[in-house]
Amino acid sequence: MNKKTLFAGRLLPLSVVLALGLFLAPSCRFINSFVEGWQEESLSDGNEREPAPSQVKESASPEGTLPKVRLEEAYCFEKGEKNILIEKMGYTLSYNSAARIPNWVAYELLDSELYGDFRRSGDFKPDPDFKGRQAYDSDYRGSGWDRGHMAPSGDMKWSSQTQRECFYLINVCPQNHNLNAGAWNDLEKQVRYECRYYKKIWVVSGPIVQTGRYGTIGDNKVQVPDAFFKALLAKDKKGRYISIAFYFPNESVSGPLSDYACSVNEIEEITGLDLFYQLDSAIQEEVEGKFAPSQWKIK
Repeated sequence: MNKKTLFAGRLLPLSVVLALGLFLAPSCRFINSFVEGWQEESLSDGNEREPAPSQVKESASPEGTLPKVRLEEAYCFEKGEKNILIEKMGYTLSYNSAARIPNWVAYELLDSELYGDFRRSGDFKPDPDFKGRQAYDSDYRGSGWDRGHMAPSGDMKWSSQTQRECFYLINVCPQNHNLNAGAWNDLEKQVRYECRYYKKIWVVSGPIVQTGRYGTIGDNKVQVPDAFFKALLAKDKKGRYISIAFYFPNESVSGPLSDYACSVNEIEEITGLDLFYQLDSAIQEEVEGKFAPSQWKIK
C-alpha cells in the first residue's frame, strides 16, 4: 500500500486507529515525521491550539543549531480531547492528553551532544508550560511500572534545559521495570554508540496500545502501553540512508537486540504512522523496507 496515499489527508479505518491505541475518532488524519525544520506549538491561556505551519523556531545547541525534526500533526477529537504537538529544546512530541502519554517523541542526535556535562536530574514532574491534562509522579508511585523515557536522559546531556525537560512526564510512559532497565536501556546505549560512528541519527520512539490489557494507573488514569517502538535513520559512510526499527512488548524480555529488530515499514504497519516521509518516495520505500542489524553493529 502506498503510504503517501494513505496518509496524505485520507481517512484511516477504525481498526488502524484502535491498533494505535491513540483514542482517536476514525476520521483522523495522521502524523508525519522527518528531518528539517521545527513547527512551533502555540499554547496560551491554558488552551491547546493548533501550531501555525508557517511558524519556525530554532534555538542554540552545541553546534549552534537545534537538532531539527519536522513533524506535521493533524488534530483529532474525541470527548473534547486532542493530540497536541509540543516542542522542547531537545525533542518534539505528539502528546495524547486522553491517555496522558506521548504518541511519539522525535529528535535528531548529534555525536557532539554525547559528551555534555549535564547529568541526569531524576526530577520527574509535569511539564509546567503545558496547561492541558497530564500525568503526575504520584500516578506512577506504587503502580509497579517504571517511568520509561522516550527521549532518554543520556541523549540530553548537552544542556541543563534539555536534561530538565526530558524528565517532564509528557516524555514518559509506564514501562515494565525489567524492560526499562534491560533491553530498552541497552538500545538507548546502542543508539549513542551508533551516533559516535555515524555522527548523526534521527530517532523516533513511542508507545503502542493495541489491546489496553494493562489498563491505566493512578488517579489521572495514565494508559499503560502494550509495547514500544524505536525507529532510527542515519546516513552511512557513503552518504546512503539506512534505517532500522525495534519492537518490544511491555514486559521482561531476553535475548539480543537483534531479536527485536525489524524494518521501519513493519512499525508503520503496526502503528499507522508514516515515519521519515520527506525522503523521496522511491528512496523511502527502499530504505524503510529493509534493515540489517550487522550494518548497525547490533548483535
